Amino acid sequence: MTTQYTIIPVAYVAGSRVAEEDDFWGGATAVIELTDVFPEEALLGLTDFSHVEVLFLFHQVAEEKIITAARHPRNNPDWPVVGIFAQRAKSRPNRLGSTICRIISVSGRRLTVAELDAIDGTPVIDLKPVMTEFLPRQQFSQAKWAQELMQDYWSGNAGQQSGTS
Repeated sequence: MTTQYTIIPVAYVAGSRVAEEDDFWGGATAVIELTDVFPEEALLGLTDFSHVEVLFLFHQVAEEKIITAARHPRNNPDWPVVGIFAQRAKSRPNRLGSTICRIISVSGRRLTVAELDAIDGTPVIDLKPVMTEFLPRQQFSQAKWAQELMQDYWSGNAGQQSGTS
């Protein structure tokens, strides 16, 4: 059974980086501005939370760049071949991204966040407050290659890219 859904952007990223980068997102600040469809009241109460999960579209990934199979993350042969759903690459089937960001402020229709790894103009498809009860309830683990891949992701040296997606 195939069901079609229409997803519209709820907001757009403004004032963030303009270039796609794989690393050095630490210290990045972004403004998320609601579209005209949503009143500013849609953000009411969000400042009672410290963090928000931002769901967004990797809108600059071309259709021919979509990956559905397995590959080396960032095409690094030192890391194992893993399926697209075992990595967070931007060239994924539906081009959806998700990042948990610290809330800096809410002013009118604008939400300012820290460390959103999305570029200027990125369509935001949803915002969700981060609640402790939705975080992992058990100890979690991750692959060693993922720790290596993320080593510089949140460092604050923007513009010094160390790899490609």
